[in-house]
Amino acid sequence: MSIGTSRSPGAQTVLRTRADPGGLGSLGLDPDELPDGLVVADETGHVICFNTAAARITAVRAADALGSPLELALPLEDLEGRRWWQLTDPYGGLATRFAQPERNLLLPGGREVLVSARYVRTAPTGPVRRVVVSIRDTEARRRTERSHAELIATVAHELRSPLTSVKGFTATLLAKWERFTDDQKKLMLETVDADANRVTRLIAELLDISRIDSGRLELRRQPVDIGAAVGRHVQAHVASGQDADRFLVRIEQPLPDLWADPDKIDQVLSNLLENAVRHGEGTVTIDVASSVTCSTAVTVSDEGPGIPEESMGRVFTRFWRGSKRGGTGLGLYIVKGIVEAHGGTITVGRAPAGGAQFRFTLPVGTPAYLL
Repeated sequence: MSIGTSRSPGAQTVLRTRADPGGLGSLGLDPDELPDGLVVADETGHVICFNTAAARITAVRAADALGSPLELALPLEDLEGRRWWQLTDPYGGLATRFAQPERNLLLPGGREVLVSARYVRTAPTGPVRRVVVSIRDTEARRRTERSHAELIATVAHELRSPLTSVKGFTATLLAKWERFTDDQKKLMLETVDADANRVTRLIAELLDISRIDSGRLELRRQPVDIGAAVGRHVQAHVASGQDADRFLVRIEQPLPDLWADPDKIDQVLSNLLENAVRHGEGTVTIDVASSVTCSTAVTVSDEGPGIPEESMGRVFTRFWRGSKRGGTGLGLYIVKGIVEAHGGTITVGRAPAGGAQFRFTLPVGTPAYLL
């Protein structure tokens, strides 16, 4: 099939095939509807399609690019400064080559873009009839790379302190064991144990983040008594020294059957209650009720200063910290990932008493594979 072009009164170019007058493929798509830049050159190497995304990414007007030689309309260089079209020679190069894999290339001025190309031939080793080029902005990838760099830096910082403590106390005990009393030894070993637990928790958080980001968070669903789970976490805080009167638990009865991963739900409840106790003030209220959307809703509220309005949108992002009272800033990001992996939702707002209010919902009912 050969390629032609048609122009609207607004000088917009649409790629069409004679076999498919409706547009790109059988869907009749306008190239300007594509999210990535699309540049197409004909058998003579002149541009016959330059869509809106390509014009935005390259800062070249479509009217200037259309009809121009490909190497002039899209002057790309590799990271070593070599001219890309001269280097790859799509029309005169290897007759068996059908594509160029995606790679980082530079536009004039040094702007980096992701470029891949397809060589369309009428026969396996025939001449190139079209060169189809896809261009993507690298900003999304840069944001991901920055996020990974921040994660590494945060982890390194968080690991340094407990590992330094563990190393220091163990080295001291090994070198001067006889010089310490039993109470001193016990104190140092308890500190080592606490710091080792801190490292273990951080590693677990990193594994959770990796699984959430890759969509590989595994859930082992079974019946969960959410009211009993809330009660266990409250009792744990009381046993660790919190006043029992600080907690108010309200559970609606009866609750519908909830199938979820009990360990993951414990992780969610632990994080939300820990945040309310550590960063909030006054009474911590936990409400458990059925929702009109066939789900169970759990709301955790406190009476502290709450979360500023301008920070509400960042609460569930990585490294967000509500205060300077420690923590990695990863907990709420993991909580959101766990809730959403269950098919639920989580929101943050202001509690009636002025503090922070977190509310998550989980779908109820027996999983389809058990019916």
